[in-house]
Amino acid sequence: MNTLKTLSIALGLFISITIVAQDKMANNMDNSNIALQGYSAVSYLDLGIAQKGLKEFKSEHEKVVYYFTSVEQKSAFDKNSDKYLPQYGGFCAFGTYAGAKFRPDPNKFIVKNGKYFLYLYNLELDAQQLWLAEHDHKKLKSVADKNWVKLSKTHN
Repeated sequence: MNTLKTLSIALGLFISITIVAQDKMANNMDNSNIALQGYSAVSYLDLGIAQKGLKEFKSEHEKVVYYFTSVEQKSAFDKNSDKYLPQYGGFCAFGTYAGAKFRPDPNKFIVKNGKYFLYLYNLELDAQQLWLAEHDHKKLKSVADKNWVKLSKTHN
């Protein structure tokens, strides 16, 4: 009887770890499951600016935590969370286009056709500028969308 109980607990733990691992593969989040480095998904889309959210205004969607700047933003997200989810799980859009997952700078983003795209930025690379220099958002997005199908199932 104890062996069966132990086996059941172990199986349950394995399944929950596997689910969390899958969430982390498809979502750019820290070890606390906080998305967008704490920036507000609603600010990106509705205001076109990057704003750090506050922990008193947070929501959880599919085991991922999102922060907002106000109760109104939290409410907007709660009513239609899919609208506010970042493209490519919050990973760099240009990296996804190139077939890789990079953590973006939350201040480097583009809003286009009701979606927002985040980009890597460091001393050596400004992925947002590379994306814009192509002058073909539709083509880049199409390739990134295809790549994301596989990338969303891989570790960083």
